[in-house]
Amino acid sequence: MLEIEVHGVRLCLLPQRAAWLPDHGTLLVADAHLGKAVSFRKLGVPVPEATTEANLDRLSQVIERTGAQRLVFLGDLLHSTRARADGTVEAVSRWRAGHAEVSMDLVPGNHDRHAGAPPPAWNIQLLPGPFAVAGLWLCHEPDPVPDRFALGGHLHPCAVLGGRAHDRLRLPCFHFGARVGVLPAFGAFTGMHVMPRAPGDRVYVVADDEVHALP
Repeated sequence: MLEIEVHGVRLCLLPQRAAWLPDHGTLLVADAHLGKAVSFRKLGVPVPEATTEANLDRLSQVIERTGAQRLVFLGDLLHSTRARADGTVEAVSRWRAGHAEVSMDLVPGNHDRHAGAPPPAWNIQLLPGPFAVAGLWLCHEPDPVPDRFALGGHLHPCAVLGGRAHDRLRLPCFHFGARVGVLPAFGAFTGMHVMPRAPGDRVYVVADDEVHALP
């Protein structure tokens, strides 16, 4: 866990690709894309199985590690309407029942608008749109807003590190600009996008179960 300050707010970056607001008991997760693998399999694309269970196990780890009282999904909780398979719905329902003491909210993302609201059994409240917490504007698509720092996802950011013999490694990262911060995609079966780094931007990569600041 790496603690930084964003717009005067303490924010902890977790190697599980989530962020933690310790002063507000709130855990932030972007782009879980639950059910993405089953969506692809329904289209006949051979992809790994049990990715939803792996994502839920990782969510349980960060809830237990932080003692979070609230979990906010910053968009794209479900990947598509095909993700609403019985197995996925039942797995998330069991997981949700195991964390009944944690309130959960969803700021809708572009995939959520097609996939629909979370099933009632998940007890995840659908918020009408972005909202403010301690001066941070929590959203899905991280667009700048006046007088606040926007914190979202959507872009699945990563950084490219060079090594010996022209090796190049792509790592998920947290990317913070002057007015906008972007969380890495939480989902295990998602692509990544290399974001340009402007002067003054802060980038933190996830590697070997740790979060490291890039120089």
